[in-house]
Amino acid sequence: MLVEKSLIIMKRLLPLLLFVLSSIMLSSCEDVFDCIINRRPELPNKSFEVGTVESYYYDEFRAEIKNEPRDDDYGYIFEVDDNLPDGLELFVNYRTVSIEGLPTHPGTYTFTVYLFVDPPLSYDYDTDQYDDPLCSDSTSKEYTIIINP
Repeated sequence: MLVEKSLIIMKRLLPLLLFVLSSIMLSSCEDVFDCIINRRPELPNKSFEVGTVESYYYDEFRAEIKNEPRDDDYGYIFEVDDNLPDGLELFVNYRTVSIEGLPTHPGTYTFTVYLFVDPPLSYDYDTDQYDDPLCSDSTSKEYTIIINP
């Protein structure tokens, strides 16, 4: 009876196991172990400070590579759609993104920040290829800034 139940459970789990393995094998990672660790760029969940028209505004956040202690070794490229409040500008200092300036109009402004990363070049002489330890090289996140009158 116990053996029969074990076989039934194994038969039910086999499709799931095959799906997981095939997903890992077909992913963009060159090394299955990299995908298990799930190294990828990450933008923080962030609630921006509420600003006031004609008052200096400053807020910032810092991007990172999830599960990667050497994320300072990567190149970071940021883009933002054009929905920042009038009077505010986005500045990038390596991994830190700051938004600052004098907002000129009240409102709620939602914008998207896009992050693209370049991994450090690491050549593997055994495989004769460059090692790319990331499962994904980009991400994006939507943010909101509120400017009061």
